[in-house]
Amino acid sequence: MKKLLIGLSFVWMGMDAFAADRPDFSGTYDVSTLTPLQRPEEFGNNLELTPEQAEQIIERHKQSVAERDRNRGAANAPPPVGGAPPIGAPEEQRESSGAGNVGGYNNFWVDNGDNVFTVDGKFRTSILVDPPNGRIPALTPEAMKAATDRRGRRRGNDGTAWWVSMEGPGPYDGPESLGISERCILGFTGNAPTFPSLYNNFKRIVQTDDHVMIMLEMVHDARIVRMNSKHGSGDVRHWLGDSVGRWEGDTLVIETTNFHSQSNPGYGGSQSAKVTERFTKQASGDLLYRFTVDDSTVWTAPWSGEFVWRRTDERVFEYACHEGNYSMDGILKGARLLEKEASSAPGTSSD
Repeated sequence: MKKLLIGLSFVWMGMDAFAADRPDFSGTYDVSTLTPLQRPEEFGNNLELTPEQAEQIIERHKQSVAERDRNRGAANAPPPVGGAPPIGAPEEQRESSGAGNVGGYNNFWVDNGDNVFTVDGKFRTSILVDPPNGRIPALTPEAMKAATDRRGRRRGNDGTAWWVSMEGPGPYDGPESLGISERCILGFTGNAPTFPSLYNNFKRIVQTDDHVMIMLEMVHDARIVRMNSKHGSGDVRHWLGDSVGRWEGDTLVIETTNFHSQSNPGYGGSQSAKVTERFTKQASGDLLYRFTVDDSTVWTAPWSGEFVWRRTDERVFEYACHEGNYSMDGILKGARLLEKEASSAPGTSSD
């Protein structure tokens, strides 16, 4: 019995020391990058950029920023860079960012980085590495039909209740009819996997022995990863998925399943998706983030990518997304008014 207790003691001490040796990923990371998610077709199967090509991308970005900023300057500067442009100003006196130059974010808010990331010292043509062409695989026939049906129920605002002739529920029947990003339920950078975006590119990790928290600056999504646990049965679905982590050497591996039917993992996945993420700490303190999305109900093949999370001392502040929530009253009232106009139009039956 004494030998057994001594043996168990050594096993416990060994496990504790083993856990203590794991790298600590706690910290804040900046993932902004000019490298696109999908590879531009001009690069074909080329995973890497030459330094000259990378410099050209950076220079084009600088020129683009200068062009978008040409009409923004000090309030006392002479036109066209001084103050707000006059009503009805020609395009050359307006900023080129934003939704139709009004009502959207202008270039001041854009923060998508100023460089192309490298892996092992090599510039990358895309975040996606598999398939070899760096492009998301084709949709299955069923997923293609579903996507076409969704597009048919979404259209730009042309001032008419164009949806009244559609069969089934309309796009503005109630709060739940609007998209989850518009209602600020989930952000725009994905949850698992998570991607760079036009802005709000900070990610924060808090690591303990039993859990890892990954918080995204975009819409302050916070995913809780349970270490060395098991997935739920699937009866309960989660907006951020059900994430379970484990260690493979010094690499943190997270598998996420049991997504909510509207979670949209991987920008289009279903609740059947399985996402595998791998975090590996680099000598610089940065993280190499790798992921694979597997959903045979949506895509004809799995797809994978990788990019660098750069360690930063910057702090993450709350991004209090309430746009759709604050605007809900106007959105739904506007839809009802348009429907009323449509029903009273000449030749329209009130039955």
